[in-house]
Amino acid sequence: MTYDISALRAEFPALDAGIAHFDGPGGTQTPRAVIRAIGDALAQPLSNRGRQTPGERNADALVTGTRQAMADLLGAQPSGIVFGRSATQLTYDFSRTLAATWSPGDEVVVTRLDHDANIRPWVQAAARAGATVRWADFDPATGELAVDDIRAVLSGRTRLVAVTAASNLIGTRPAIAEISRLAHDAGALTYVDGVHHCAHSLVDLARLGADFFVCSAYKFLGPHHGVLAARPELLESLRPDKLEPSTDVVPERFELGTLPYEFLAGTRAAVDFLAGLDPHAAGSRRERLAAAFVALEGHERTLRARMNKGLSQLDGVTVHSRAADRTPTLLLTFEGRSTADAYHFLAQRDVHAPAGSFYAVEASRRLGLGDTGGLRIGLAPYNDTEDVDRLLTGLAEYLAG
Repeated sequence: MTYDISALRAEFPALDAGIAHFDGPGGTQTPRAVIRAIGDALAQPLSNRGRQTPGERNADALVTGTRQAMADLLGAQPSGIVFGRSATQLTYDFSRTLAATWSPGDEVVVTRLDHDANIRPWVQAAARAGATVRWADFDPATGELAVDDIRAVLSGRTRLVAVTAASNLIGTRPAIAEISRLAHDAGALTYVDGVHHCAHSLVDLARLGADFFVCSAYKFLGPHHGVLAARPELLESLRPDKLEPSTDVVPERFELGTLPYEFLAGTRAAVDFLAGLDPHAAGSRRERLAAAFVALEGHERTLRARMNKGLSQLDGVTVHSRAADRTPTLLLTFEGRSTADAYHFLAQRDVHAPAGSFYAVEASRRLGLGDTGGLRIGLAPYNDTEDVDRLLTGLAEYLAG
């Protein structure tokens, strides 16, 4: 099953500028339904949550409705959905809360494949607690983070394994379900960075076995804020710092201050927009999302094959995205040529494919690219064959210059 790409593109006003966007891994463009939902939320009475006034009821409905939408997207329970300013902020908050239970001699596992937002908070929290950080490596030749790479650094003192569900730099998708089983057998929790993963594949929290799963709405067509999913009973066991008069109810005890109600409206609209990708799908929102992601993965797989074929015909191009299971995200470098210059060259031709390490500095260094990284090409639901052809033409012209 595929979807009508022309009809879908018509829903994104930003595309009217004529730009071919391959910068989705850093943040997607926004459909009209999301923009409209944000505006509608602000146009209606809106105040702090409650049940008495229209503004209170509107705010409460936005929060509860968006918790349900995100639960449907992630295969979670609404009472296990926590909202925050960003995935990074949520990870820092939870690292501090979890580290309060660690002692000297405890161990925390991080990986060199991860975005720094799922590394540094844990490294810093471990240092404060006197815990030891153990690093899981990945194979730079294949881009694979194997289950054995995690097994090698686990011990009876491991308290937490922080691992990405998909590398935002090279797209690698580790076997999270197997890693979670290993971690749990060792008595550890798993904290999974799903920011890049959930833009391309339907998440099932229980199947992944993740204790915590964090993502960002602006990576899947929504506005800028973060979302964390966990089992409600696990959240009940944690005691974060909070204000004295603020509620102690889960998940609200983890949400500091007033939530961005209008952005929650946009996130719910983004989930509904994704659920409508397959116009023939029926059933619950979760069932329609499942059908939509089948269509999305098929669309992106076709474009990636076209992109790979075109890149193979260009001389001097190294593709660092090689894992067997990966998102449609490619990291490129060029023999004797600058990826930063390629980024500028393409941008002048209205093709946006940025260059850098994109906060995945450990992965970039492990690949031998230092902090410079490479040119990242990422597909999103609105990319089409014309976008891909424009990219390939632009790269050919750059390399010939």
